[in-house]
Amino acid sequence: MKVRNCENITETEVTMDGAEKARMRLLISEKEGAENFAMRMFTVAPGGHTPYHFHDYEHEVFVLEGKGLLRGEDGSHEFASGAVIFVQPNEKHQFVNAGDSPLKFLCLIPVANKCA
Repeated sequence: MKVRNCENITETEVTMDGAEKARMRLLISEKEGAENFAMRMFTVAPGGHTPYHFHDYEHEVFVLEGKGLLRGEDGSHEFASGAVIFVQPNEKHQFVNAGDSPLKFLCLIPVANKCA
């Protein structure tokens, strides 16, 4: 077993094209021995967003703080802390901070995707 405080894990800027004011902490990955899923924590500053993109793996998301919009091909969906979000493989998506405080969420993906 491994127990760590997330504040002690390095936070890096999301550098994917189209991201703005978004940062990520890789909380659990293959480095910790995770064979199936990786857990990431994103923080999106007010006025920021993740890139509008898609990929061939799913996301399971739990919103910790803030409020936002999940943008997709079927429109935008409002969400706030406590929301549970599922993004299917190959579904275009973007998380937008729609508030005046940081938006924080956990995002789980299959570990085989190298947490890109």
